[in-house]
Amino acid sequence: MIPLNLPTFDIKLQGTREHPRIFDILRRRYVALTPEEWVRQSFIHYLTEHMGYPATLLANEIQLQVGQKLLRADSVLYDQQLQPRMIIEYKAPTIPITQKVFDQISVYNLLLHADYLIVSNGLQHYCCKMDYEGKKYLFIDHIPRYEEI
Repeated sequence: MIPLNLPTFDIKLQGTREHPRIFDILRRRYVALTPEEWVRQSFIHYLTEHMGYPATLLANEIQLQVGQKLLRADSVLYDQQLQPRMIIEYKAPTIPITQKVFDQISVYNLLLHADYLIVSNGLQHYCCKMDYEGKKYLFIDHIPRYEEI
């Protein structure tokens, strides 16, 4: 996997060279190591090990439903009352962060009403704070520590 713009972590791998698997600390199981999964696992470790986010309030692969369509939010941070506070969308490092990615996470937020949205491809990270009154999101220049949100 290519180096990311995130701190390194203790990687737990299994599987074969052709079909590697990485341990997901949130799902508590090994999952296929794809480029997007590499970004997810690196980002989750960054949040939990460096930014003070409790792993117990984070979840990966959250299923959402819009009419008959099933969607899946990559990661969601909940508050102590299990209300969504943050949605995180990951892309592989080779995928640029475009307006389409923000449109995707915005659809998820129509259902979850989180306060923060983050998109990352492991090399670039963008964080927005929702302004529901103004019906827009405001970019902030950093990923907030848990105690800041």
